[in-house]
Amino acid sequence: MTQPRSQTLAASINSSLAGLMEVDDRIVLLGEDIGRLGGVFRVTRGLQARFGADRVRDTTLAESSIVGQAIGMSLSGLLPICEIQFDGFCFPAANQLITQAARLRGRWGGTDDLHLVVRIPSGGGTRGVEHHSESNESIFAAVPGLRVAYPSTGEDHRAVIDEALATPGPVLLYEPIRLYWKRVPPAPAAVPPRNPMAVRTLRPGADVTLVTYGAMTLTALAAAEEVAGEVDVEVLDLRWISPIDHEGVLESVRRTGRLLVVQESCLTHGVGAEVAATVAEHAFTSLKAPVRRMGAPHEPMPPANDEYHYVVQQKDIVQALLEVAS
Repeated sequence: MTQPRSQTLAASINSSLAGLMEVDDRIVLLGEDIGRLGGVFRVTRGLQARFGADRVRDTTLAESSIVGQAIGMSLSGLLPICEIQFDGFCFPAANQLITQAARLRGRWGGTDDLHLVVRIPSGGGTRGVEHHSESNESIFAAVPGLRVAYPSTGEDHRAVIDEALATPGPVLLYEPIRLYWKRVPPAPAAVPPRNPMAVRTLRPGADVTLVTYGAMTLTALAAAEEVAGEVDVEVLDLRWISPIDHEGVLESVRRTGRLLVVQESCLTHGVGAEVAATVAEHAFTSLKAPVRRMGAPHEPMPPANDEYHYVVQQKDIVQALLEVAS
């Protein structure tokens, strides 16, 4: 019998949103051009026609207004899911996210549950212009009160939204732009995570632990397969970067004795630094080699034609794996 084709990530997200809206009429989508146009990446295509303009709302071109409205909706008992067109456009909404959404529950002694999801297309690989290919997840991951996820599959994307809607506190949900149109079935060797916020083992291995997230998961898996004859690499997808499942990472590193962390965003002050520091603090005696990190230079994202030299490539990861293992 012919196996059904896997969905693209964009189609999977669309299906998840539709399924959630079918069973819970408190869920409201809002963002720039998400209604009639279906979003700049067509992720919400057809949802306004299906659920109406009251539940799939085209907003003004003002990110601060989008998040501000969503906070008010949440306090009124609704379950808003926002879309910010590109992660470079998050900054106009930083005040609402950092000084309002992240603090409201603590400010009121935990008596008000703020259920709020902000979807953020992110990352390079599509040769976008300025502000359209950035990776700013580390900035918001450092903010107490915000939870930040960066899944790489439709299955994990749905799990993040389920977790966000079921538990109080705002969630920033980053989506890798360059995976939107890829058909990414779950890896055959993937080990199911022990809980919704745990790391996912995409490829078991014995020699090196490679930790990554977002669009870099496919690049990391390809690099691990390329060196399979020389190095047995265990690939972990963090999925959540605030909070990080440090225990899942430590468990793997204590077995392999080596760690390589790969991220698309700038190397400095990033998720990789947090993972590396935790391993150095809690698994130092298990290490057989220095911890290695990879990421972009500490510079603004360059013009589209120079993206290739800015974002970590498969060949770079292959070289790093061979060096760590040796």
